[in-house]
Amino acid sequence: MAVTDEAIEKIKEMIVSGALRPGDRLPKESELAAELGLSRNSLREAVRALSLIRILDVRQGDGTYVTSLDPQVLLEAMSFVVDFHRDDTVLEFLAVRRILEPAATAMAAPRITEPELASLDAQLAALGDAPSVEELVLADLEFHRGIVAASGNSVLCSLLDGLSGPTTRARIWRGLTQEDAVGRTLREHRAILAALRDRDAEAARSWATVHIASVEQWLRSTL
Repeated sequence: MAVTDEAIEKIKEMIVSGALRPGDRLPKESELAAELGLSRNSLREAVRALSLIRILDVRQGDGTYVTSLDPQVLLEAMSFVVDFHRDDTVLEFLAVRRILEPAATAMAAPRITEPELASLDAQLAALGDAPSVEELVLADLEFHRGIVAASGNSVLCSLLDGLSGPTTRARIWRGLTQEDAVGRTLREHRAILAALRDRDAEAARSWATVHIASVEQWLRSTL
């Protein structure tokens, strides 16, 4: 493993230094191994590891390339890791969401466009007043994803997208067991949307905090 770690560090140094840039094709395996003073086997293992976390893209028959290194691409690996959470860590993920998502919602208030507001409004209207829990959870993910995207911060958007996995189950449990959870969620969504429409960043932040905290408070009482 130490040899593979060394190989990973050397490839990382090439990317960080600019010797390899996003979209660049890596030299042939034999050439790169000789250049870095590595065995071909350790280089192969390093490439495999870096492809798993979306730093490199191995294209069969074409070669190995540095990915775009965009936050959305790099943070996809976080989503994979997050899926392995234990049930007792859901609260920790929700706590992180309660820090980040209200901030993103406040950032979106002055930036969100009229078409984006109309799209959010249409999503809520399409749900009706009595959606199933599963329909509501899917709509909830899309609703918040649309708002965070409007914040204009792609890193924040990718982080929150990656954190949504473990909290999805919490929202389903809540919808199945807590009285009026569906109605409460819809009311909170409408309040967030109204604040965004008014360009009121602090009201949007407050309603987003209430929305996440209500799930967190319920889950805390059930664990």
